[in-house]
Parts: sequence; C-alpha cells; structure tokens
Amino acid sequence: MFKHIVMAVALMFAAFTAQAADTIDINQADEQVLASELVGIGPTKAKAIVKHREEHGPFRNADELTEVSGIGEKTVEKIRDKLSFSDESK
Repeated sequence: MFKHIVMAVALMFAAFTAQAADTIDINQADEQVLASELVGIGPTKAKAIVKHREEHGPFRNADELTEVSGIGEKTVEKIRDKLSFSDESK
C-alpha cells in the first residue's frame, strides 16, 4: 500500500513539473519563442507583444494581452494556461 502512495505522489509531482516547464514567460520570451510556442500568435502578433511590453512594461496577467493590437479575448483564452508572468521584462 505504501508503495502505491509513493508512486501516486511521484506521478503527481512529475505532472506538475511538466506543466510548469511548458509555460512561456510572456515578459521574458522573445518574438521567436512567442510565435512558435503560443497557439494563435504568429510573427506579427509576437512583435506587437514585445513592442507593447517595451513601451508599457511587463504584463501582470493574461487579460492585459487584449491591450495588444490584434489579440482578443479568444486568443487569450487559448493561451492562458501556457503563460507565466515574471516581474521584469527582457
């Protein structure tokens, strides 16, 4: 029984670690990473995200991405779970 509990905890930890590793820090990623890793974000939108970040500072949450030209609520909902937010922009 103890062996099963240890295995279950190990699997949960592995799943959590894998999920965390799959996020993109919107405030650190360059245009290439944004365009290649985020569904619905191509080179033009990636460039707009970086430009907005440089002009207005780091994003605090996913909803702020709707301030970027060409990015709406539907796009944000598609990528919300893949995003992380550091305090500083690159």
